[in-house]
Amino acid sequence: MALKHANDETFDSMLSDGLTLVDFWATWCGPCQMFGPIFESVSEAEKDVNFVKFEIDDTNRRTPARFGIRSIPSVLAFKNGELKEARSGLMDEETLTKWVNELKAS
Repeated sequence: MALKHANDETFDSMLSDGLTLVDFWATWCGPCQMFGPIFESVSEAEKDVNFVKFEIDDTNRRTPARFGIRSIPSVLAFKNGELKEARSGLMDEETLTKWVNELKAS
C-alpha cells in the first residue's frame, strides 16, 4: 500500500484493519531523515501492511502525547487499531523487515 501521512485530526482513521506501522518523526531530526527512506522502502515491499508517517510539529502534539512518544524516530505497530508494540530509534531495513514479519505472524 502507498505510504500515508497522518496528523492529529486524521490519525485514528488511519488505523485500518490489519497491521499498521506509524513512524513518528520530525524534519529537524537527523536519525528521522536517515530512517525515512528505509521506512518507505519497506512500505513498498510489504504491500499487505499499512505504513503511516506522522510528523511531530507545533500543530500535531496531541497524538504523540497520547502514546507517550518521548524520542524520535519512534514506530508504533497497531493490529486492527490496537497498539501492539513500539520501538524507538533508527532501524536498518533488515531489522524493520524482520519486525514486520514477526508482527504479521503474531
